[in-house]
Amino acid sequence: MNRLIRILAPLLVLVAAQARAHEFWIEPLAYQIAPGETIQGQIKIGQSFGGSIYSYLPSSFVRFDVVTGGETHPVTGRIGDRPALSYPDAPEGLAIVVHETVDNRLTYTERQKFVDFVNHKDAAWVLDEHARRGLPDTGFTETYRRYAKTLVAVGAGTGADAPQGLLWELVALENPYTGDLSDGLDVQLLHEGAPVPEAQIELFAKSADDSVETTYHRTGADGVVTLPVVAGTAYLVDSVRLEPREPSEATQGAVWHSLWASLVFRTPD
Repeated sequence: MNRLIRILAPLLVLVAAQARAHEFWIEPLAYQIAPGETIQGQIKIGQSFGGSIYSYLPSSFVRFDVVTGGETHPVTGRIGDRPALSYPDAPEGLAIVVHETVDNRLTYTERQKFVDFVNHKDAAWVLDEHARRGLPDTGFTETYRRYAKTLVAVGAGTGADAPQGLLWELVALENPYTGDLSDGLDVQLLHEGAPVPEAQIELFAKSADDSVETTYHRTGADGVVTLPVVAGTAYLVDSVRLEPREPSEATQGAVWHSLWASLVFRTPD
């Protein structure tokens, strides 16, 4: 019974946290490890690159993989495991952790929360479209899905990030562990594999003292944004897309659907 309580309690908090439209990411216990060691990471939801930790729960995701050397390896575990990510005997190179959640849903009981959310995510057009569709101010439902990636250096960490077939995906066009970052790090945003121009990118930079700076950027015509990075800093890159939905059983009655992409890495000291 005590174990069941320990598992279920954070899940209840998870629902509440997700309903407040917080970021979702996989945060490694160590961003750089030696070959043969275990890649470990926490599932986190929160704000400003800080948040709560959640357990391994297979029913909450449709994909959880580690991609190394071009090969994909599913992350396995037991329900309730923390950290949720544990991948032993990691080979030399750049490891790409890929996580896709199932659809979650929330119902807005306060209009201002919806207004604040879409404005924060640079999607004010949604408010006009919401009114044009004759949708109510409250009592409507949104579904959302998270697409998270994390880069971990094993040994020298040589290699490259690459598209992993996610519907909404951030791809590092330079290796943050081995590349020349003096002019920034190029990241590309993709939707169904195609570049997304003029999209807002939110960048959270966490220093060694755990202080976090948040900046906003925008992709160019090729879906690429150059992010300012400095040595010895962990980064969470985040982007959100909203799409209209016609309410049906298939959409869980939702009138909006949001896609969330995150990319996490750390620059060497």
